[in-house]
Amino acid sequence: MKRLIAFDLDGTLAESKQAIDTEMGKLLAGLSRVVSVSIISGGDWPQFDKQVVARLPADTDLTRLYLQPTTGTKLYRFESGAWKCLYAENFSEEERKRITDALDKAVADEGLAGGKSWGEKIEDRGSQITFSGLGQQAPLDAKQAWDPDRAKRERLQAALVPVLPGFSVKIGGSTSIDITREGTDKAYGMRRLCKAASLSPHDILFLGDAIYPGGNDYPVHAAGIDTIAVRDIHESKRVIEAIIACLAP
Repeated sequence: MKRLIAFDLDGTLAESKQAIDTEMGKLLAGLSRVVSVSIISGGDWPQFDKQVVARLPADTDLTRLYLQPTTGTKLYRFESGAWKCLYAENFSEEERKRITDALDKAVADEGLAGGKSWGEKIEDRGSQITFSGLGQQAPLDAKQAWDPDRAKRERLQAALVPVLPGFSVKIGGSTSIDITREGTDKAYGMRRLCKAASLSPHDILFLGDAIYPGGNDYPVHAAGIDTIAVRDIHESKRVIEAIIACLAP
C-alpha cells in the first residue's frame, strides 16, 4: 500500500500559476484524510500559498501535507499551528551571479528580452532561478500562446547549458526555464522527501502531466517511483477520486 501520493502542481492540480478550484480543494482534503500528500513544483512558497494552501477547505488534514517548492529544494510542513520551512538549499551569492549574468546574456541573444511583460522575467527563488518569457504575472491565455511548441524555451535552454556547468537547466511551465544545481530535479525532490519523511521510493505514487522523455515530471518515473501520467486537471480529479475510494476505511 502506498503511504504518500505526490503531485506535480501546474497542469496537474491547477492551470499554470492559477489557484486550485473548489472541487480540487475538496478532493485534496479528502485525500489528506486517508494518506499523506506531497505537492512539488518549480514555484516558490508564496506561489504554493496562493495556489494551494489558501484554497484548501477547513477539514483538510494539514499535518499530512508535504509542500515542496523550487523543485523540492525546500520543504514546508504544518507544525504547531503554522507552516514552517524545514530546509532550503539556497544558492550562494557567487552561484546566483553566475546564473543571472548568463541568463541576461542568453535572453538578449535569443531575442527574448523585449515584448510585453507582466512583471519581472527573471525571479530569484533562493534555491532556483526562473526565467518566465512573459513575466511572473502573465495571464493564462497569453502564456499558452507564447511558446506552444517549446521552440523558444528549447533555444534558450541550448544557449544556457554550455555556459552553466554544474547547474541544471530545465524547461518548466508553459513559458519558463528553471535553473537549479546540477542533479536537482523532481526525482531529487522525491529522494529528499523520502529522507525527511522516513519513506522509501516504493511508498510513493506520483501523478504528473509531463511524464514523458524531456518532461519535467519524467525524472520521477526514471527513478523507479510508481507514476500515473495524467492529461489534465480533470483526469487528475478522477484519479484522486479512485485513490480515495480504494484507501478509505
